[in-house]
Amino acid sequence: MKPQKWEQAPFSELSKIRGICLDIDDTLSTHGKLTAEAFASLWAAKNAGFTVVPITGRPAGWCDHFARFWPVDAVVGENGAFTFFMKDGVRRRIDTPARKSASALKAELKSLEGKILARFPNAKWASDQSYREYDLAIDICEDVPTWSPSDVESLLNLCHQSGAHAKLSSIHVNTWFGDYDKGSGFEHWLAATPGAPAREEWIFVGDSPNDEPMFKAFSHSVGVANLTKYLDQLLNPPRWLTSSPSGAGFSEMIQRLLAARPKI
Repeated sequence: MKPQKWEQAPFSELSKIRGICLDIDDTLSTHGKLTAEAFASLWAAKNAGFTVVPITGRPAGWCDHFARFWPVDAVVGENGAFTFFMKDGVRRRIDTPARKSASALKAELKSLEGKILARFPNAKWASDQSYREYDLAIDICEDVPTWSPSDVESLLNLCHQSGAHAKLSSIHVNTWFGDYDKGSGFEHWLAATPGAPAREEWIFVGDSPNDEPMFKAFSHSVGVANLTKYLDQLLNPPRWLTSSPSGAGFSEMIQRLLAARPKI
């Protein structure tokens, strides 16, 4: 089903939203930068009383920073592997259950690294790879020449054939062996967090195929306009689509949520 225009999202539904989940790269950020407009919108959402939870493929090292310094309640990282949050001035974490031990999962990932380099000798790991704990991020356009669609598809297939999960973001292919994704990582945090908004009171906004589990899981879901190029790849597209891309699209979403929020 084709997404509807975000400007048509009914206030009667949006007025019930209490929690906002968001992707980061090319949803909150724009061409690798966090604009003043987007960061101000993040603060506006938090100051208005929304519970705010980024859900990202970015690594543990970055998520530690996000949890400490951004106006957020928690951060789900590495495509669902863990959640970081602050409590009583201390950064805490919840790990999403996986089918094997961390050491076993990392050994499988090391083996996959060799297979990827054998098939793609010029492949480069993402510049943030050294800050990751549970996944491997292959750079397909962030700091390297853009990969062809056929090579990206071949890389995804190689990972899947090796028994790994693999998801395409706007900048990386992320691959891992734990039985989790963005959706299950968020659900694990939600179940462990007393006082969090109820399941039906959340909305999610994203921009790429690795956000599809979230588009599927949330009855209220939004794609920023740059998702348009991926829509034909999605079996579960978002319900609404903003008119603006990336950070401007995120700000557009927040403005409508604020306008719909009940006045006290």
